[in-house]
Amino acid sequence: MTGDSTADIDPEVDPAIYTGTDTATDTAIDTGIDTGIDTGIDTGIDTASACAAFGAALTAAGVHVSADRVVWWAQAIATTRPTRVRELYWLGRVTLLDNAGALPVYDAVFGQVFRGLVDVADQRGEADQPPPLNTEPDAAQPDQRKRGAAEQDRADGEQGWPRPTGPRPGEADDTGRPFVLATASELELLREKDFAHCSAEELAELADLIDRMKVVAPRRPSRWVADRSSGRSVDLRRTLRTACRTGGDPINWAHRRRGSTPRPIVLLADVSGSMQPYARIYLRVLQGAVIGARAQAYVFATRLTRVSGALATGRREEAIARALAHAPDTAGGTLIGEALKTFLDTDGRRGVARGAVVVVVSDGWERADPSLLGEQMTRLSRLAYRVIWVNPRKAAPGFAPLTGGMAAALPHVDAFVAGHSASAVAELLDVIAAPT
Repeated sequence: MTGDSTADIDPEVDPAIYTGTDTATDTAIDTGIDTGIDTGIDTGIDTASACAAFGAALTAAGVHVSADRVVWWAQAIATTRPTRVRELYWLGRVTLLDNAGALPVYDAVFGQVFRGLVDVADQRGEADQPPPLNTEPDAAQPDQRKRGAAEQDRADGEQGWPRPTGPRPGEADDTGRPFVLATASELELLREKDFAHCSAEELAELADLIDRMKVVAPRRPSRWVADRSSGRSVDLRRTLRTACRTGGDPINWAHRRRGSTPRPIVLLADVSGSMQPYARIYLRVLQGAVIGARAQAYVFATRLTRVSGALATGRREEAIARALAHAPDTAGGTLIGEALKTFLDTDGRRGVARGAVVVVVSDGWERADPSLLGEQMTRLSRLAYRVIWVNPRKAAPGFAPLTGGMAAALPHVDAFVAGHSASAVAELLDVIAAPT
């Protein structure tokens, strides 16, 4: 079964399963489940077993799911590699269900498994819908769950599908605690976790996630180009030139349209001592921008260093190490104003920053006179199309831009974002790609 071919849709399946016309469900997913996960990270959880366990949970809740449909769901996950719970939700919806009447139960079970014990029906405001499993006592529920699990195991054995190991959703494990497929929730929590509070293993998982994020440059209008279709704008010059071939009679009208081209992107990352918990992660962001959007990348502490060439070639880790080797002032002091002045006096004035989206990643802890930073930010705002400042400290409770450097720079910034976590980095990329 493929997601892009209507020929593979089972004619006996309710078409409502494949459409987004269920506004209530869409609202529930948007408000309660649309949080990023990365199912491509190796968490030690067998995807096949997890899918089979989820199918057993649906069967126990009264929605029979055949082994074939579980296989379809697992294959769809392996093929599309969903990165958000919303994508996982729709993959399961179109592969596991065969009628729209099962949607309330599917929402409830999905909410329990992938968001903890959360009733999606409550988020829709539908109090009459059944609650998720194990949220209220029901004497018949354990027996129904056992019968559904037994039926599912028999179906799995007939189809050759591996039976899930360990306790089933809602049952207790060896410690006596209820078992919940927590893979998605753990990854969501990791996406929200501050980089400074992550362990080495967590940073490795987040680095893999950051590497798969794409930096997309916004587009700006460019020159007029010929349009063979009947566009709105008539190209008078080409029309009159063509009319010379027909005795001056404009029989063939030429049209044109406005072209577009990507805006340049410039990233300047602070690698001083105060930014060390975030420096290597943002070097990966710079690397993705250089490779994917042909951005210009610079790092600075006490002086400015261009690292675009170092990040553009070679393996990721080797390229990052090479870029850090080019910046001998790494983990030193911070002279943001001096670094910006160097950039604007050289590459920035030569055209790199003109009409560009400029991203500055720094906590704003300026050691020198903040007035110099304010002057250079004024110059930068005049050259650049948009200035984005990323401060990972912004996410701290009670944060206020009171440091000298941050207070001097903020009046000249178009967007002020926190880049403390993987989710915050994704939001930053959305701000960069915002249409002009």
